[in-house]
Amino acid sequence: MSTSAASLEPYPREGLPLEEARRQVLAALTPLAGSESLPLQQALGRVTAESVVATEAVPGFRASIMDGYALAAASVPQVGHSWPLMGRSAPGAPYPRPLAEGEAIRILTGAPLPEGATRVLPQELVEADGERLRLSREAGPNPWIRAADEEAGAGQELLGAGVRLGPADLGRLASCGVAELALRPRPRLGLLITGDELVPAGSARGPGQIWESNGTLLVALLERLGVVVAERRLVADQPAALRAALLELAAGCDLVASTGGVSAGDSDWIRPLLAELGSVAFWKLFLKPGRPFAFGELLGTPFFGLPGNPVAAAITALQLLVPALQRLEGAPVEPLPRLKVRLAAELRRGAGRPELARARLQVGAEGELLALVDGSQASSRIGSLQRADLLLEIPAELGTLAAGTELWAQLLRLPIF
Repeated sequence: MSTSAASLEPYPREGLPLEEARRQVLAALTPLAGSESLPLQQALGRVTAESVVATEAVPGFRASIMDGYALAAASVPQVGHSWPLMGRSAPGAPYPRPLAEGEAIRILTGAPLPEGATRVLPQELVEADGERLRLSREAGPNPWIRAADEEAGAGQELLGAGVRLGPADLGRLASCGVAELALRPRPRLGLLITGDELVPAGSARGPGQIWESNGTLLVALLERLGVVVAERRLVADQPAALRAALLELAAGCDLVASTGGVSAGDSDWIRPLLAELGSVAFWKLFLKPGRPFAFGELLGTPFFGLPGNPVAAAITALQLLVPALQRLEGAPVEPLPRLKVRLAAELRRGAGRPELARARLQVGAEGELLALVDGSQASSRIGSLQRADLLLEIPAELGTLAAGTELWAQLLRLPIF
């Protein structure tokens, strides 16, 4: 990425559209090299460095799907048919001999079927006195048998490389005997919070000062998404101190992000320092909230200059910083899932910039999905993020929107499995 005087001007004049900004960010990044091996219990949310293959079939034996009785029968038995009971098969304690034609055993769910067994009769279909079994109700064609390779066959790929691991992935791998995984390195993020007016929460405020919240908000958001915030610093708007902090963070982290100082005010030093120490790829987004934004590199380390207002910082982090971290980790870039919703009430706004409005998801009387925008959408008001389920995608040209207007929305709820 190169720096020029022109690159420090808004381009285009109103700012870069979000999709184009995301494209440029991702095109500039390559995954980090290397891998590390960790136990399965420490792998949640991590990304596989190589494919994982089953070493043997799982469960590895035919098993009963039901509590009932296993038979050696060539065809579907008829009501009234009976068999001698030869023994019992339970999980971990299988019946030790093959089953001959016309014989039956008691079997429990998950227990191995002996050689020769062809079907399981659910216990509610039969009568048994401990010595003999009799079919009292019609049996259907389902044999109620789980195949020896139902979960996986020997040599089958369980997961490919570059997969972000969820609870279901870990559960399946454990069921296939996998105890350790090769994982991609997690990017180390350095976070710089800037502002003369900022004081830590709990401190007394002087005239014009505010309690610093961006660090708490962003660290909590990113950690919830599995991001390692390696270092977090709060620095006043002083060029020398900011320069030193930027250089130290760039040297020790895989990616650096700052909040504040990227606009065009007298105390906005981040963008000029980025141009001096590295390069600026683009500045400004055609987006509300989030217009002041800078992307570039600092001593070869990717740099994201997020807006100073907390809501704008959080939203641009979701839209651009998180995808960049996914790319660095070697995982597929996964945008927030989108769905169509209708406004639950009129939404007043001025046309001019595309907007990502915070909203709550509701279900109407007939099952329709509704979005309720509640309270001020100011980019300084963190309350607009509380209990937000959606980011409504409002096109630039639309002004006040009537209730019932259909819009695309990004879903903020996290997946479970």
